[in-house]
Amino acid sequence: MSGRLIVLSNRIPNDGPPAGGLVVALDELLTGRGGLWIGANDTPTDTPSHSLTPIPGGSGYDKAVFDITPAEYDDYYLGYANAVLWPLCHRRTDLLSLERRFAAAYAAVNARVARMIAAVVQPDDLIWVHDYHFLPVAAELRGLGVKARIGLFLHIPFPTLPDLAALPERSDFYTWLSSFDVVGLQTEADVARCFEAFRSHPAGELWFDGRVKFASRVFAVRSFPIGIDGPGFAALASRPLDTDPLPLATGTRLVLGVDRLDYSKGIPHRMRGFGTWLGNRAETSPRATLLQITPPSRSAVAAYQTITGELEALTGHLNGKHGEIDWTPIRLIERNIARETLAPLYRRADLALVTPLADGMNLVAKEFVAAQEEADPGVLILSRSAGAAEQMTDALIVNPYDADEVAETIERGLTMPLAERQERHRGLMRVVRDTDVFDWGARYIDVLSRTERQMGLRSETRSA
Repeated sequence: MSGRLIVLSNRIPNDGPPAGGLVVALDELLTGRGGLWIGANDTPTDTPSHSLTPIPGGSGYDKAVFDITPAEYDDYYLGYANAVLWPLCHRRTDLLSLERRFAAAYAAVNARVARMIAAVVQPDDLIWVHDYHFLPVAAELRGLGVKARIGLFLHIPFPTLPDLAALPERSDFYTWLSSFDVVGLQTEADVARCFEAFRSHPAGELWFDGRVKFASRVFAVRSFPIGIDGPGFAALASRPLDTDPLPLATGTRLVLGVDRLDYSKGIPHRMRGFGTWLGNRAETSPRATLLQITPPSRSAVAAYQTITGELEALTGHLNGKHGEIDWTPIRLIERNIARETLAPLYRRADLALVTPLADGMNLVAKEFVAAQEEADPGVLILSRSAGAAEQMTDALIVNPYDADEVAETIERGLTMPLAERQERHRGLMRVVRDTDVFDWGARYIDVLSRTERQMGLRSETRSA
């Protein structure tokens, strides 16, 4: 039997019961196995502790946080993580902020976190690292002599080889990944990009069993497409609300967009596509209102500061051009909406526009499908650039850059016959059930626990 499960993530639920599919799934895993969940302290401090600080834990497991300084928050989190790695992985190398101090802070925080983990880890523990904030932590742990199995799950897309060439620390990037035992990615396309990156490196070698040899290390690369708690979200969506949060004129259809404010989500492109539909709309076409819910995100990062103004200008322009006294074509909400209100809106929507320019998976697509009423389901329009498009082939797949295609697909979705909507929904629901978030977490941990711990290059025979 393996030892504890140690989870490392940037955010950690530290107030009240866990909420959200991933957080609930990790809470369930830790509750069943026992273990430790580590995350960053919400409040930066000028005098960071050099050891983990325990906080009130979950049911049957422990929680702890590590401190960062205000300068580290600016340079490690906003800087390297979100102004270098995030645009790198989302095909926006034009937005890279290549400040030397960002890379230094990222390395320093990861080294300190590794020392804290090394002080509490045992050889039979499993360490599960989440996302791009901690890519170097396994290499740091190996340097400290930690022999435990260490896995990474990258929630965002894997960078393309040409984009990776723009990273000054690209040589380190290969060492970072190869220090894990299992690298979990969202899609088979991500796995292919990872293989391409290591195949192109002189020290890299692909094995036919899905493993990669890099220098003296061998590690596994696998696709683990993440999902949601489908039954839980469906139950939330079916709860009646005391009041109607969105009164619309009789006959007006609801088109829904739900995204964090981020350039990778393609929200301005989506609005232009909806605007093209408004301009091309025939007299016989139904009225529709696009409700775009866009809570702010990383507003201190320069690349995010112009998006809000662009969205507000587009909303005003399109409403002024196409609106009528009793019809507002676009409603833009720039704040968080409680899940208890949002889920019934999913259920009510006739159409969901999920059109990111690049996305690891996109769980909004799966939440929309889970929320629908089987007898009269809405239609999912999904970007081919979303990781979910690899699985959710019964959605209407679009090129998010093509406003005419998006407009034509909106019209098709709003006029789709009931029988076709039902058939497509059945196929999409099979995907939601097959990628249940609880099974996803258990499957990853099972693979990691069965992986031989790395002690340099293993002597086993390659499957080639």
